[in-house]
Amino acid sequence: MMKFGHYLVIGLSAVLLIEPSGAGEKKAAAYDIVIRGGRVLDGAGNPWIPADVAIRDGKLAKIGRVVKRGRREIDATGKYVSPGWIDMMDQSGPALRQVGTAPNKINMGVTTLVGGEGGTPVPAADIKAYFRELEEKGISVNFATYYSATQARVAILGDTDVDPTADQLQQMKALVAQAMESGVVGITTALIYPPSSYHKMKNLIELSRVVASYGGLYASHIRDESAKLLEAVSEAIRIGEESGAGVEIFHLKAAYYPNWGKDMGEALAMIAAARTRGVNVAADIYPYTAGGTGLEITAPSWVFADGFEKAVARFQDPEIRTRMKRELAAGPQPGWTNLVHASGGWKNVVLANSYLTDYEKFHGQNFIEIGKALDRDPADVAWDIMLAAYPERPVALYFMMNEADVKLALQSPFTSIGSDAASALKEGDIDAIGLPHPRSYGTFPRIVAKYVRDEKILSLPDAIRKMTSWPATRMGFEDRGLLREGLAADVVIFDLEDMQDTATWDTPTAKPKGIEYVVVNGELVLDQGQHTGKLPGQVLRGPGYKEN
Repeated sequence: MMKFGHYLVIGLSAVLLIEPSGAGEKKAAAYDIVIRGGRVLDGAGNPWIPADVAIRDGKLAKIGRVVKRGRREIDATGKYVSPGWIDMMDQSGPALRQVGTAPNKINMGVTTLVGGEGGTPVPAADIKAYFRELEEKGISVNFATYYSATQARVAILGDTDVDPTADQLQQMKALVAQAMESGVVGITTALIYPPSSYHKMKNLIELSRVVASYGGLYASHIRDESAKLLEAVSEAIRIGEESGAGVEIFHLKAAYYPNWGKDMGEALAMIAAARTRGVNVAADIYPYTAGGTGLEITAPSWVFADGFEKAVARFQDPEIRTRMKRELAAGPQPGWTNLVHASGGWKNVVLANSYLTDYEKFHGQNFIEIGKALDRDPADVAWDIMLAAYPERPVALYFMMNEADVKLALQSPFTSIGSDAASALKEGDIDAIGLPHPRSYGTFPRIVAKYVRDEKILSLPDAIRKMTSWPATRMGFEDRGLLREGLAADVVIFDLEDMQDTATWDTPTAKPKGIEYVVVNGELVLDQGQHTGKLPGQVLRGPGYKEN
């Protein structure tokens, strides 16, 4: 315990203001929070500087030497202080309606989520009310979202593989315009999944023209991340180039084992060339070699072409199953991303969550192992699980990426970081979409611990830039992403040496280490590693928002 002037300092992490005996009432604090003596990373990619950070009324009030005191003082000596981290590929849209605390995101240092790969959890007409609901209930993180082009498609066309008429396309465009004016940041597609896969590029260009007129983005889980990755990247770029919309390629990956070490470099070169031409295109990634998605992707897309009810009948037909297995074994097929083949076979596809008691003992095993245990074809096992669990969506881990490709993508200046995970409803639970993947608890600390500190793939300033100012710039979040006086006070304090993503394939919900404080809009949401329960997050509305 040390005494400095009139102040009593207790411990290394907090300073309590105590007047000497008989000195009268406690002096009024000038700031809400003062972070003392940290290594301040501004988020722009600059090296750290020693500085204090003062916060008042939700804003960064002063950065530098701060003489006046705060109601709460935090000693950040030896620690790093950065802007709050931004998750560019989040899945929390529905989850935040249930529980707003987003514990796994806050534990990772994430202060802003950009959701909406699957769109909004409500129709276009209800988006404003949805945003108000989040604000009234309260959320611990800031939240922005896209609307899905497939929501518009299904609202007008249903879930079958048909092309819209000119009038139907206009109706779809009207829904996109309504969503943009309600505050979404753009539109998304997930083009490997029916019915999103039924979108034709010409129609996506037309829908994206609407988005461009409001200054929004077209963001896509592109049509193929495996054998035809380069064609799919080219399509995304063309949609942006012809529509005028900015393009975000979700979770960029080279998910095709025969082309590991080749396709990622070419895809990055294509994006860089498009940017040179003036196309506003970039990508986000997560730092793992396995993706996670539903078992439905193991079946050819044509199975779903006439809607889900007819698909169920097809899955139950032995002759059709024989055809499906034949196509599964044949490799890449037109209009279908064959993730089993892309991963190198069923041995690299691991059952993550079946939602079925009878199959819980097989969670964490690959489908070759499960098939042998049950004396059945792995494809039959996967498809039977999918049918039996409906309306739940059983999920698997697909080990389909190469670590060298992940590192190459990380080093590209235009990539940002996205977890592709939802918030958890309770700390320690799997995320709300039911996928036990370590990315939901480990993505952001893994960037810092593995790729900065341990492997030196990235410098610390550049890694922080990828998680702060770059995504904020991409999304038009003008008041955050940097530590600058007057901007919103979203702040992370972390210990570089202690930083560790402890979530693994076997323990995917383990809490990371090294992230000590998280401030959202000026309020401590993580305090000495513990969630405070506070809900200071804001809905961040897009550029087309019209209040009335």
